[in-house]
Amino acid sequence: MKFSETPLPGCYVVEASPHRDERGFFVRTFCADEFADQGLHPRFAQTSVSSSVHCGTLRGLHFQAAPALEEKLVRCDRGGIFDVAVDLRGGAPTFGCWYGIELWADGDQQLYIPKGFAHGFQTLSDDVRMTYQIGPAFQSELAAGIRWDDPDIAVAWPLAPAHQSERDLALPRLADLSIDLGEVRAC
Repeated sequence: MKFSETPLPGCYVVEASPHRDERGFFVRTFCADEFADQGLHPRFAQTSVSSSVHCGTLRGLHFQAAPALEEKLVRCDRGGIFDVAVDLRGGAPTFGCWYGIELWADGDQQLYIPKGFAHGFQTLSDDVRMTYQIGPAFQSELAAGIRWDDPDIAVAWPLAPAHQSERDLALPRLADLSIDLGEVRAC
């Protein structure tokens, strides 16, 4: 695996190294030892799959509040997405900054999103399926998010949003967030 740190410290593009032959390929998408070699020690508690039917679907920006801050390893299994991480770590020089990357099923890249970040994505094709490794386990009472179009963050989504949930459309701006972010509170 190859780890490339993004402009947001702690957030990495992880490129797998598939073994290919005439039968197809085999690829390891996670290895605790290789993550530890990078100083990363994720404790994934669940694996989840997200499916989106239409191109332009936008989900996010989601996170889990303290005391159960999430970290994620995201990959696209079918189709393509524009995957986004937003730094919510109070005191970080990159607080409120975002990083985005296209992830495609026929590519070998994943995005590792550390604790203290919000996450969202937009589909770049129809019939998209993604897999997330997430830790700790989801706790609905701590589920939170910020608006996809918050002007203070200004994510440059590649497409006009075509499909969004009512929940996502009602999320607050980062400046109006009224929940305890614990160690990721705004400075």
